Amino acid sequence: MPLSEIDPLSKIINTQGTMTVNGYKDIAFEPDAAARALENQFGPDNLKTLSTSEARRSIPAAGALICFLKETQKRDLTHIREINYYQSGKYLLLDTTTRRNLELTRSIQDASRKNTLLSVLDYTVTAMGGRLIRNWIERPLLEIEKIESRLTAVEALVHQTLYRSDLKDELKQIYDLERLAGKISFGSANARDLVALKKSLGYLPSLKTLLEQAEPTLLQETGRNIDPMPEVRDLLNAAIDDDPPVSLRDGGIIKAGYNAEVDRLRRAGREAKTMLAGLEEREKARTGIKSLKVGFNKVFGYYIEITRSNLAQVPEEYRRKQTLANAERFITPELKECENLLLGAEERLTQLEYSLFLEIREKLAAELQRIQRTAAAVARADALCSLAEAAAAGNYTRPLVSRDGLLEIKDGRHPVLEKVLGPERFVPNDCMMDNEKCRLLILTGPNMAGKSTYMRQVALIILMAQIGSFVPASLARIPLVDRIFTRIGASDDLAGGQSTFMVEMSECRSIVTGATKNSLIIMDEVGRGTSTYDGISIARALVEYIHLNIGAKTLFSTHYHELTDLDQIPGIANFNVAVQENGDDIIFLRKVIKGKADRSYGIHVARLAGLPENIILRAAEILNILESSRETPEQIAATGKNEGFSAQVQSQEQNRPIEAMVIEELRNLDLINMTPLEAINRLHQLRQELEKQYRHI
Repeated sequence: MPLSEIDPLSKIINTQGTMTVNGYKDIAFEPDAAARALENQFGPDNLKTLSTSEARRSIPAAGALICFLKETQKRDLTHIREINYYQSGKYLLLDTTTRRNLELTRSIQDASRKNTLLSVLDYTVTAMGGRLIRNWIERPLLEIEKIESRLTAVEALVHQTLYRSDLKDELKQIYDLERLAGKISFGSANARDLVALKKSLGYLPSLKTLLEQAEPTLLQETGRNIDPMPEVRDLLNAAIDDDPPVSLRDGGIIKAGYNAEVDRLRRAGREAKTMLAGLEEREKARTGIKSLKVGFNKVFGYYIEITRSNLAQVPEEYRRKQTLANAERFITPELKECENLLLGAEERLTQLEYSLFLEIREKLAAELQRIQRTAAAVARADALCSLAEAAAAGNYTRPLVSRDGLLEIKDGRHPVLEKVLGPERFVPNDCMMDNEKCRLLILTGPNMAGKSTYMRQVALIILMAQIGSFVPASLARIPLVDRIFTRIGASDDLAGGQSTFMVEMSECRSIVTGATKNSLIIMDEVGRGTSTYDGISIARALVEYIHLNIGAKTLFSTHYHELTDLDQIPGIANFNVAVQENGDDIIFLRKVIKGKADRSYGIHVARLAGLPENIILRAAEILNILESSRETPEQIAATGKNEGFSAQVQSQEQNRPIEAMVIEELRNLDLINMTPLEAINRLHQLRQELEKQYRHI
């Protein structure tokens, strides 16, 4: 941003731990200067996307960014050849909170991609495809025609297993063309990068043919956009060695036959090495020193090494060059001549190969646009294959996306949890919403019953459909959604000085100010961060405002059962997550059914969590008092009714002797000599004694 604007925003910037802001000279943001920078980079014809009045507002920022990149990278940005204006009307908007709550690409637990939607849908086999599938997840489509085009391509790939396998086999062979293009543009590509490009180009003709043979228009179009670049492939085949070194200064880059001077210098080098080998044999014979050897190092060059025991046999014309502990190194006029010939040839050869490589790389830089267009097509083919693979693996179905506002999901599943738990352990659920009878759904039920999972599942199914992916359901009719909002979980912002409840209310404000009638809103237990009456009041007011003023499809989970009477308003419906009571225990059925829950089963969940039994019993007692007398906890304490807690503790302390007696009895049982029936009867007696004591708690 302009340097003059950083200071006023410093307080906001400092509260954002993940934000990095660089100031840049104000003149670069001047509209005329920015427009010139963009025109110089992209040419006048490529700026048509910025011709609308709204898009022209982005010219100062885009132009300044180009100037900043040129100044900091110190090189031409030839690989940046296209500029597009991001229009929110083309993509479903997802704010940071929604991306986090739905765990699209990063897990809430450890910020990795494990157990995210990306981990479920990403079956890509190329780096380009992996980046594109992530981009699709973060930017679902709003144009039904494009959604249907992707779905048709995915459907064809799902049904044609062998074709999909052949396509993946071809894609696996292709290197990261996008990164290779960037390295060529920046002048950092080495010989091995060019070999990778050559190998990739070799697989493009068969990949292009496969795609053009497909029936869906999108796959055919993808195939047409692949350019095998035969002349580039021929150049690389002729010029670059198949196994070059990493360093460009080590030689061995240019293939034999590409350049006559390279071949001549290599021959000269080989001849000099032959001369050196012959010189060693001749000197051994002439001097009679069998241990004589010719060697080389980068400091002293070539030398003749003779051990100290043979120094008396050294000819007079040998000139001493280096003394070692056990040997002397010498040089002769003939050796010096061979050295000059060989080193001169090697030096000239290395320099010539380097120059030729730079020329080849420059030729490739002129073809960057073709490489980038081909890379985009390969990435799309890989991403479509990935969605088809995920659909086949998860037994997904093709959704019907429409603008009629009807949401109908049969046997919907959470894509991530189903993959983690396995399809046999995940309980599917339906969801039916429309614009009249059920536009806002109030969801009640116990903690841990699956309310949050159900709401996230609905949001993810809608999002997957607008990506162009099949969805985990037996039937799915999806309304086009322009935004997805979520208010799930509890967290604070210590750096920003915001409490958990303040963060919750800020998220609610974002929802009510940004949502439209075509949005999807997910709200989980709003109002729990403050007092009961405040929470109920805020939650009820939010439900009424969203339903009556915004009209967005909304899933609202709550433990405030007072809100369930809102179903008297047309368009609001009650649903709950079913449980089955079994004595003091409950079984979560994970099934969402019509109607409202009358209890939250919080004490049962506390027992499942392992809270001490005396706390559980006291909580049950207080709950009975509150439900029967409607007294507050303060009134219970004032009337002395909470003396029951200490009585329970004392009662449990008194029960410890009977527990010790039972344990001792079990230890002393002669299990080897007892019959099974005798053992069962004795255990039954011990159990009756324990139940008799605990019945008085």
